[in-house]
Amino acid sequence: MSLAARLDTFVEAPEAGATVPAPLMLRSIAPEAWDSAIAGFDDVCQEQLMVFAAARWPGVVQEPLLFMEGDEVAGGCLVMVQPLPLKLGSIAVAKWGPMLARADRPDALLVYSRMIDLMIAEYAERRGMMLSVLPRAAVGQRNDQYEHLVGCGFKPGASLLFPNRYIVNLRLSDDELRQSFHQKWRYHLNKADKAGLTFEHASPTHRPEFDALYHQMVDRKKFPDHSAYDTVPGLMQIAEPTLRPELFFVRRDGEVVAGAIIFKAGDRAVYLYGATSAAALELRAGYFLHWHAIRWLRDNTRALWYDLGGTDGFHGLHQFKKGMVGARGVISPVPPVANYAARFWPRLLGA
Repeated sequence: MSLAARLDTFVEAPEAGATVPAPLMLRSIAPEAWDSAIAGFDDVCQEQLMVFAAARWPGVVQEPLLFMEGDEVAGGCLVMVQPLPLKLGSIAVAKWGPMLARADRPDALLVYSRMIDLMIAEYAERRGMMLSVLPRAAVGQRNDQYEHLVGCGFKPGASLLFPNRYIVNLRLSDDELRQSFHQKWRYHLNKADKAGLTFEHASPTHRPEFDALYHQMVDRKKFPDHSAYDTVPGLMQIAEPTLRPELFFVRRDGEVVAGAIIFKAGDRAVYLYGATSAAALELRAGYFLHWHAIRWLRDNTRALWYDLGGTDGFHGLHQFKKGMVGARGVISPVPPVANYAARFWPRLLGA
């Protein structure tokens, strides 16, 4: 069934006695209230948090918006308004948004389409901006959100050079999980199990220990760090425990040999940062760390999936993550940015 046909099934005239959904309305809220307002969303993600976006993109205006369905919150989006050079206009950017409060509702695609309609009306039509939307990688065979954007007039923009995201299924038993891993990944995990390693779920107060390991790794590998690592202190100080990332270590004889910071809110946990010592490779500490982190996420969160991120073109990282995704996970691309402008001038300047 085509996307248009699927949407049509949502907008058919309701049967007698059926509940007619309330129209969506936009509501702007105070920046300081934003993160708490979206903490329970299925689609909540790091990039849509005010504490992250304000630190990562200090030169843009953050506009937090809720989409109200009567008295209920149906979704939300943190829109970043980026001024163009010479004050010739602005671009409205929604990265990994708009978010659904409940991604499993049967009319989720219809709700998404209505949120996009409101954003077009506000940013492209009323305020004359180019609206740029970047949906997340899908866990299904198709990215319905991106298809909807293209279907309603958005034009493909920039693409990531290495767009694939490696996503682990978190809802497997230990036996199912091990069977899902590729054979070579299981081999290395079995070796790690015999290396005298211990797994630790640490409190945020241990972040300086991770910082030291991370900076030692960066110096050892001698690569420029263009990540958003400077946002970690703010993320680890979030008062709302649902949104605060978790910190994990692997030790041998009391010494840290590997660590990870993982965002775990919503239905998709995300591997944010990892760090290893020089001894970690021989000990296969990365295999041990992720095996136990996956099990911890399964048993202590409501997340369905664990997004390992991309590879930046490193073949060894591709092999490692592909083996962990295994037979029951998903390798899925982040789609291109989708751009919409109601008029020629914003389209030209925005592009």
